[in-house]
Amino acid sequence: MNTKILKIAAIVIAVLFVLALALPLFINVNRFRPEIESNISAALGRKVTLGDLSLSILSGSVEANQLAISDDPKFSNAPFMQAKSLKVGVELMPLIFSKQISVTHLVIDKPQIALLRTRDGIWNFSSLGSQAGQAAKTPAKSGGAPQNLSVDKLEISDGTISVGSVPSRRAPIVYDKVNVTVKEFSFSGQFPVNVSVELPGGGSLKLEATAGPINATDAALTPMQGSVKLKKLDLSRSALVNPETGLAGSADFDGTVNSDGHIAKAKGTVKASSLKLVPKGSPSSQTVQVVFAVDHDLQKEEGQLTQGDVTIGKAALKLSGTYDMHGEETSVHMKLIGQSMPVDDLEALLPAVGITLPTGSRLKGGTLNMNFDAVGPVDKIVATGSVRMANAKLDGFNLTSKLSAIPGLGGKSAGNDTEIQNLSSDVRYAPDGIRLDKIDVVVPAIGTVTGDGTVSPSNELDFKMVANLSGAVGGGLTKVVGVGSGGIPIKVGGTTSNPTFYPDMKALAGSQIKNLGTAGKSLGNVGGLFGKKKPKQ
Repeated sequence: MNTKILKIAAIVIAVLFVLALALPLFINVNRFRPEIESNISAALGRKVTLGDLSLSILSGSVEANQLAISDDPKFSNAPFMQAKSLKVGVELMPLIFSKQISVTHLVIDKPQIALLRTRDGIWNFSSLGSQAGQAAKTPAKSGGAPQNLSVDKLEISDGTISVGSVPSRRAPIVYDKVNVTVKEFSFSGQFPVNVSVELPGGGSLKLEATAGPINATDAALTPMQGSVKLKKLDLSRSALVNPETGLAGSADFDGTVNSDGHIAKAKGTVKASSLKLVPKGSPSSQTVQVVFAVDHDLQKEEGQLTQGDVTIGKAALKLSGTYDMHGEETSVHMKLIGQSMPVDDLEALLPAVGITLPTGSRLKGGTLNMNFDAVGPVDKIVATGSVRMANAKLDGFNLTSKLSAIPGLGGKSAGNDTEIQNLSSDVRYAPDGIRLDKIDVVVPAIGTVTGDGTVSPSNELDFKMVANLSGAVGGGLTKVVGVGSGGIPIKVGGTTSNPTFYPDMKALAGSQIKNLGTAGKSLGNVGGLFGKKKPKQ
């Protein structure tokens, strides 16, 4: 009995297998191609072209050997998406007996997708599903895409996305290994989305979200709530950063995005390593962490940083302000404030902003306060504010020894460093260089040094300073040149890595003439006093 059952089962399986192989010969699925192209074109508002169709009974799917979706003609005449194959999962019974296609899932294998953005912040995918961007010959239904279109599962496998701009300003950024899974997709409801992307430089992106319903006029305004994880994002090779800004480094991000279709609220933590902030800077050895929250207006392409807690080692700063991405360049208006920050933790970040210290030296100890406003396009930003440092030391650089090279300025202090009791200055940081005004430095071994000057983009120094000497080094030059309480004028040149100090002869001459005039007047008064005739008795 059991043997008979096994034989019957084997015969049934064999018959089914033969039918699976034979049925595609009797069902011409190519007859459905115009219908499929028309439905997808109407849904997307773009012309969709499919290659030859074939039926696989075993997998329950119809396969096309080519797929092309046209772009919005305002952006490009090249395809928005093209792929070598499209697999459409179908219900077999309606197909076999009623010659009707009921789609259960879509799988697009190895597609190439071109994303383009205008100067006004409009993307070429914004018009997907809307009549406004429709390039298909088949008109869409009134009000946008068909609302009754639904698919149980939509997959993009091993895709490639290129991100560029219109007009083009640089080569597009290419992202590989793009995998997308959408379940229970419909234009009128919510659906879960999972995305994974391999980033240039070996990083990765993962998105787990719920999106929908699709905005009928602009797909970019579709509501979404989800979490985002970025690992080892190469800033210099990402579509987020204009390479002209000089920003580079590796960043990790873990956060959430919540959009109602009008305002997108994002918050999370960014950790950046090997950070470089200006074109002529060099990577920092210190990790920078930013815990932030931002409200972004999707239509105006502008937003506000509602939280910006910056941590550099044990140094804590507050970042706040607004930004505007509408236009060719992103512009910002930000404020950065830090109080009583350890100098040791900040010193490692100086190379990132292009600031170099004298060769072989480093800042140690003490605290720093700063207050800056940063305004303008990110590649031409201008930051103005003030810095105050207290009880620090420039290790490996002896300022007293450098000043003793000026003729008549005697004395050398022991050691190979410079104690800085206090330092304050107004600062203007811009692409054309750094300007420091109202410099006031108290160096116990010397006295007080004041003045102003500039640091060029190539780190050349041009400062006019006045040293009011009070240390052991103060006697020599004061006696030689006859400078009084006005101090000794000094010019600082060279570069930040190799500064030079020499007397400001023009200022010295003016000071001497002034002193001689004052002395002459005093002597005249004294002479008049002693040469005055006695009154007659």
